Amino acid sequence: MKIIKMIPVLAMLIGLLMTSCNKDNDDVLRPTISSNDPLGNEIDVARNKVVSVTFSESMDPSTINTSSFIVEQGETKIAGTVEYSGLSATFTPSGTFAALNNYDVMITTAAKSLTGRALENNHTWSFTSGGSIESIGEVHLGTAGNYVILAKTAINNSGTSAVTGDIGLSPAATSYITGLALTDFTGYAKSAQVTGRIFASDMADPTPINLTTSVENMITAYNDAAGRSSIDFLELGTGNISGKTLTPGVYKWTNTLTIPADVTISGNSTDVWIFQIAGDLTMSSAVNIILSEGAQAKNIFWQVAGQATIGTNSHFEGVLLSMTGITLQTGASLNGRAMAQTAVVLDGNTVK
Repeated sequence: MKIIKMIPVLAMLIGLLMTSCNKDNDDVLRPTISSNDPLGNEIDVARNKVVSVTFSESMDPSTINTSSFIVEQGETKIAGTVEYSGLSATFTPSGTFAALNNYDVMITTAAKSLTGRALENNHTWSFTSGGSIESIGEVHLGTAGNYVILAKTAINNSGTSAVTGDIGLSPAATSYITGLALTDFTGYAKSAQVTGRIFASDMADPTPINLTTSVENMITAYNDAAGRSSIDFLELGTGNISGKTLTPGVYKWTNTLTIPADVTISGNSTDVWIFQIAGDLTMSSAVNIILSEGAQAKNIFWQVAGQATIGTNSHFEGVLLSMTGITLQTGASLNGRAMAQTAVVLDGNTVK
């Protein structure tokens, strides 16, 4: 009789225990955010940053979307696309983040695991974009700007080129300028392939000292371009900018940069572009850099730590500042300047 009376009590205790266990299991099984990028309160975030999160377990892809992965600036929701793969979700903005703005990110409890369990709470954090809200200052070339081609070790030409502007070489001597059939004058030389004058360090005064100053100015300009720290765009295209339209700003790649298809540089006549390239710059054959909306080559600076190679029959725009060397392959054209801390190599090119 006592046993019968205890049955309801036992049933109640078992029920409470099961409820407690289910609650504990529910807590354990809820997904969490393992990491997020950018970090919370991170500053100077590149304006082309792809925002990402990593979950503690596999999620239901149908629940990872622009309703559960939200990026806002103030009360304005940022348009973009959300993708999910493995344990990670990414948000790619439709445009670029505005410079020096604070952005809030939220992963809501609408995000659920494959077992249907939601995050226990919304996961939120903030970051601040980098770049500059002021116009970018141009890279000053000093007296290096007096030359369309300036090099330190050699200027070598094959075929018949057409160069408009002066050429300078220092500290190497005149003998390291080849393929241009020079005619010597006092303090300079001329060539049928050059509409301008050609200077080398062993020519009559004041050419040597002028060239020394210009080469120093070239190196200063290179260091200026390399040292700009307000980065707008980091690793754009993961080093392949094929088909892209490039707006004004400072761009940085920590490795090589390739241009396998046409690129457009778009902005007004006073806008400035600085491209920082830690490796080589390689432009494929028959590819064009196109200027639009008034952009000017004199305001476009390509700082290249490695070798800059402009492909056969391609067209390049801007000031090339290379530490390692510049090669224009057969038939390539350059509207701007070629400035190398080693050699410039030509092969039937148009440079102006």
